[in-house]
This record gives sequence, C-alpha cells and structure tokens, in this order.
Amino acid sequence: MPVVTLYWDELERLVGKSREEILERLPMLGCDIERVEEDHVDVEFFPNRPDLYSVEGVARALRGFLDIEHGYKEYQAKSADWKIVVEPAVLEVRPRIVGCVVRNLKITDEVIRSLMEVQEDLHWTIGRNRRKMAIGVHDLSKVYFPLRYTAVDSSFSFVPLDFSEEMSVAEILEKHPKGKEYRFILEGKDRYPMILDSKNEVISFPPVINAEKTRVTERTTDLFIDVTGFDENVDKALSILATMLADRGGIIESVEITYPDGRTELTPDLSPKRMVVSKDEIYALLGFEMSDDDIKLALERMRFGVGRIDESVEVLVPPYRADIMHEWDIIEDIAIGYGYDRIEPEYPPTNAIGTTHNWNEMREIAREVMIGLGYLEVITFTLTNERVQYEYMRRSGEAWKDYTPLMHPLTEDHTIVRTDILPKLLELLSYNTHHAMPQRIFEVGDVVVGTKNRLRLAACSTHARANFAEIRSVVQAVMRELDLEWSVAESSDDAFIEGRRADIVVDGKKVGVFGEIHPEVLENFKLATPVVAFELDLSELFDVGELL
Repeated sequence: MPVVTLYWDELERLVGKSREEILERLPMLGCDIERVEEDHVDVEFFPNRPDLYSVEGVARALRGFLDIEHGYKEYQAKSADWKIVVEPAVLEVRPRIVGCVVRNLKITDEVIRSLMEVQEDLHWTIGRNRRKMAIGVHDLSKVYFPLRYTAVDSSFSFVPLDFSEEMSVAEILEKHPKGKEYRFILEGKDRYPMILDSKNEVISFPPVINAEKTRVTERTTDLFIDVTGFDENVDKALSILATMLADRGGIIESVEITYPDGRTELTPDLSPKRMVVSKDEIYALLGFEMSDDDIKLALERMRFGVGRIDESVEVLVPPYRADIMHEWDIIEDIAIGYGYDRIEPEYPPTNAIGTTHNWNEMREIAREVMIGLGYLEVITFTLTNERVQYEYMRRSGEAWKDYTPLMHPLTEDHTIVRTDILPKLLELLSYNTHHAMPQRIFEVGDVVVGTKNRLRLAACSTHARANFAEIRSVVQAVMRELDLEWSVAESSDDAFIEGRRADIVVDGKKVGVFGEIHPEVLENFKLATPVVAFELDLSELFDVGELL
C-alpha cells in the first residue's frame, strides 16, 4: 500500500490544526501511521483512496473529518480554447487521452514535491505501473496548441527528458533509464504513441517519457497535464490531479478532445456523481439506526454533498473519489464519518464454541511436515492470470471447466482464481533471483478447480544441483509423515522434463506430480538455475470438509 510522507509545516497550515490533534484522529480516517518524525509523518493509505496520496488531499479530508469545514467542495474547469486531436493511428496502441490546463499556480518546492509523489503513486496504483494510465506534466508556455495525439514508428526521434541530444524511439527504449523501465508496456508494438504540438515538436512519448522542452522549472506558472491510457482510470487520475492543484490555488481550464469519428469531449469533468442510498440498507449494514441529522453530518464530514433525505439519501460524490462505485462504499464512509469509536460493541445473539475446521487442521499438519524438512513457508495471491497459470507452465485450461474467471478483474495480472499453487511459487522465485541459493519454499493453501475449492500442498527447490532424486526424496518423506502408501506412474505433465517427472498415485488415483521443471518453463519465469518441485492434492487424500 502507498506510504505518503506528510510534512508537518504544510499539513498543519493546510488543515488548521496542531499535529497532536491530527495524529489523534488521522487513524480513524482509515490509515496506518508508519512513523512520526520531527518534520514529517509517514502514513500508509489503502489503495482504494488515491485522492489521499497528496498532502492537499489529506488536508481536504481532515478539514471535514475534524469539523473545520463540511460538505461538498465544488470545483470548476473553465472553458478555454485548448484542443487535442486524436488520430486514427494511435487508437490501436493507447486509445484514450484527457488533459487540463492549470493557470496561476505558484510553483514552490512543496508543490513540485507533492505533484511528483502523487504522480508516481497514481502510476503505481490505478495506473498499474503505467500500463492502464500514465501522466505527463508540462510547462504550458512551451506547448503550442492544438496538439496531435498520434502514433509513430521506432525511427522517430526527439530530445527526451534529462537528455540534451535527440534519440529515436528505439534508442529511448534501449538506452534511456525510463525507456528500459517501461518498454515492457509497448512490447510487440510496431507503432508508438506520441503527443505533438502545432510546431510538430514532441510534448510526450506516453507512457514512457516527456520531452525535455516542456520541463517544469521554478519559473513555471502554468501547467498542461495529459493523461493517457485505456479506460476510466485516465479520468479518475486527471480529476484527482486537477482538484489537488485547485486546492493549491490553481485555476483549472478544460481541454477539448476530438476523436477520429467526430466525437468530442471536454476534460476534466469535475461535476459530482449523484447516488441514492436506501436508509434501510444503511441500518442493515451498520447494525444500528441513525437519525437523519447524524447521516447528513457523517456524509458531510467525509466531504459528500447531501440532497433530499426521506426513505433514501441523495448523495453528491466528489469527482476525486475514484473509489465510490457502489452504495456500500458510501455506507462505509457514513460509518467512518459517524466514528467507529462511537459504535457500541455487542456480543452476538447466538453463543457457540468454535472448533478447528478439518481444512485448517490439515494445513497445520502439512506446514509442520514441510518446515521439518527445511522448507520456508510462503503465502501467494490466490488470484492470477491465464498466462502465468497455463501458458508459462506449458499447460492448457478452459474457463469454468478448469478455472474460474473473474467477471470484473481490476488488473490484467489478476483475471482468474488459481488452479495450481506451483506457478505462483515459480513466480515468487523469479522475484528473488538476487537472493542466495539454495532456495526451498512451500505453500499449503486453496485452489479452485472448475468451481470447487481444493486444498493443495506445493513446494520447490532451486539451486545449481537440483535434480529428480532430491525431489523424490522430499515427496517420499512427506508421504511417510502423512502415513500414506503411494506409488509412482509415468507423467505427461508438460511443465516437467520428460523422463524426469512422475505422477503421485494413491489407491490407484493420481493425487499429485513431481519432477524437474522444464527449461522452457524456467525461461518463461526468467529463472537461471534448475528447479525441482511437487504439488499434492490433500483434498483427494483426506476428509478436509467443505470450505465455504
């Protein structure tokens, strides 16, 4: 989760309260205080609140939460003659662009620091490391409108930020630090997005690097901000930046975007979103009833606007609240605004005595066995994607028959529920190639095969001499400790090397597989040393019960 550094001199000035009062109430807003220093405090915010990644956003939220000012704060983007023309060539590469102009902004070290920090945090969170969204900030005085958003080939050249000589797109991706860091986003493309001004000079090569000519300096007073990407995340990021800079005294002006089909739009859209929340649903989720005045006050403390209140509540959602997608999100904010510390705890009406579920009992047994064999336990995400789970493993799978896809995945890395643990362990090893060898890790956890939960145990070992004999001895020790009679059969699992792989068989049924990982799989995961591994389906071997 993003850790935001808030400097006391700025925060106390913008909020209007002392650091003691701020520290006392800040955690109740929904964050963890990492450390408190003499000149700053480091605060960890949840990824669902990108509007709090800047001191301006935190100050705005605290002024409401601390009863300094309540309710919806209106923002406006003034009409102006700034235009961007989107050309057909870029639609297949990076199709969406939005922008705004910020005038009369006093560029201080504080503003530059805050802007850079929030830009990087937005890139990492809602931008998914610039894949989904990337931001460019430019000195407006060096940008000549109208702009063209187009696509060019790899020989196209300009002077990138922090360089003094022209470089081609191919050279930037090969030699420039930012080019090397973000070239993976454009991998496989033969055309590259580019923003050009009316002098045919480059403004930006999104999502990689800006041009040197539009660098922001201490003499800059007016900014042009572009955001490119694929979906509504570009609008969310622009609204957060625009409102943040408006809170610093900047005047926001809109930019007109014209698409090849003749469609036009003005960005940013800083109008509020209207939602209606049932009072019965508020009571049901919170577990207690609230008066209309308490609901109104709680919402206004969280900087929402409140319209009519009868059987339901009309709510105006600020444009910077990218996390409000459902009525329940508003109800959560009602609870925060009301104060979790004011909610009286109650014992549940039904008394019961808990016992360990068979599923968890089996997990503990498997953990003890593997730890006793010298393996380190890890816990990986249960969400993954078809590429890691199947393509990298030289396996195949069919949706719903083999794996469960997500209806609305938030990222391209998390599109399905894992069906095997082993690919996640190999992925983890790929992140730790800089650590000393040998590395021996295991995980015991859930997978979903088709639509059924299964309990699996998987482990792998990597070092220069890892071989079939090593992993067979580990499997033999595990099966002995689990008190199971077993045998082996020839395996056809393409994730392992032919002739150095075997199925684990109990009572005539395949319950697992082990062997040496195939070189192509190692290459897919960028692993340079041999890996041996096994995976065992504990649900096939023991009565672990149903996991609900």
